[in-house]
Amino acid sequence: MNLSTVNNVFFIGIGGIGMSALARYFKSVGKAVSGYDKTPSEITSTLEDLGIVIHFKDDVQFVEKIYNNTNETLVVYTPAIPKTHSQLNYFMSHGFNVMKRSQVLGLITENTFCLAVAGTHGKTTTTSILGHLLYQSNVKLTAFLGGISENYNSNLILNGDEISVVEADEFDRSFLTLSPNLACITSMDADHLDIYGDASELKKSFEDFSKRIKPNGTLFVKNGLPLKGVTYGIEDDADYTIQNIKIENGVYVFDIKTPKTVIPNLNFNLPGRHNLSNALIAMAMAMEYGVSPQKLASALASYKGVKRRFTYQIKTDNLVFIDDYAHHPEEIKAVHGAVREMYPDKKVLAVFQPHLFTRTRDFIDEFAESLSQFDEVLLLDIYPARELPIAGVTSSWLLDKINNDCKQLVSKQDLISKIHKSTAQVILTLGAGDIGEEVQHIKKQLSVAS
Repeated sequence: MNLSTVNNVFFIGIGGIGMSALARYFKSVGKAVSGYDKTPSEITSTLEDLGIVIHFKDDVQFVEKIYNNTNETLVVYTPAIPKTHSQLNYFMSHGFNVMKRSQVLGLITENTFCLAVAGTHGKTTTTSILGHLLYQSNVKLTAFLGGISENYNSNLILNGDEISVVEADEFDRSFLTLSPNLACITSMDADHLDIYGDASELKKSFEDFSKRIKPNGTLFVKNGLPLKGVTYGIEDDADYTIQNIKIENGVYVFDIKTPKTVIPNLNFNLPGRHNLSNALIAMAMAMEYGVSPQKLASALASYKGVKRRFTYQIKTDNLVFIDDYAHHPEEIKAVHGAVREMYPDKKVLAVFQPHLFTRTRDFIDEFAESLSQFDEVLLLDIYPARELPIAGVTSSWLLDKINNDCKQLVSKQDLISKIHKSTAQVILTLGAGDIGEEVQHIKKQLSVAS
């Protein structure tokens, strides 16, 4: 399909983080953009501020007439939309070009020099670091992010169309629509088993992705992963490695050893060894593209992070409140490690909302192990997203497996009061569901109390 013949783009599920980045992109290049989402959100509000019309009822009558031209309209949908969706079925049965988000991303990027970030963890942060490094180095790029960048308050970074930076999502094998020039794989832990069935199929999809790289392209892989490529790691024997790590005034200071040289005394503001790893691979990819280490060093020091990725809401001597998107056991472990490194002597309370019945079922013991590391745990009910309940898969089941004396189930209505009763000096909210919508309310109440 030739996107130049498209004048109108209609999104089904426009409020999704990946979908909204595409909506912003098409709006920026002069297309008419509209869409549907299930509920209003901060993201849909920002899109409406750009002049994008959004409705929240699944009814074809709300689709504006301009989008009824089958030759000029592209319909984009997310796999999270149910197959019974009436608007989706209308467009599919009336001869429209209907494509998944990942297919459209593949079309946009196929004629650019593409840098793609894949992995079950770390994609969003790494992609946003890479986009920031290139933007600050005045590279002519468009970066599609899976989160809202703190530097740009957006999930789209625009500075031209020669280069594309994309988050290569393994969900639904979406990343197999991409053909990158440079790519990395940050991790291959089992996830999305509702799609893949077992971990071996997930591994195979990453192997398939590695074969999508264009001739003369480069694949970077986290040291230790079972794939061939240029390796990167922390304090190890990888091709690119971080050395001499120090923490000065809450900031990482370190050197990067490359196959050719050593870049000394880099500064990076995000806590956690996992974020150091994300910064390293972003630096390696930017250097491989051709940006000078001197430019990159300055850009890295100014990187602020991604919303809901170890985002400080309150940071005082007496109280720290951090919000994070962590929804997989390995991500929870990474957050725990970062918190203990930064606040080794403080009591830590984790408020966790499990995301998906299938993920909770498939990793129940791993979730219990990772959550047991915190001093206190408050569990919310499972956020179902696209799923129906599964018998026996509940937060109560998870709670029983957590090896911690200070643990309890809590409703959203009682959450604030339970947090107030805690003596923890560090409070975390964790999860990929709607727990993020509670953050500002929690912050306000804690600020009043303190």
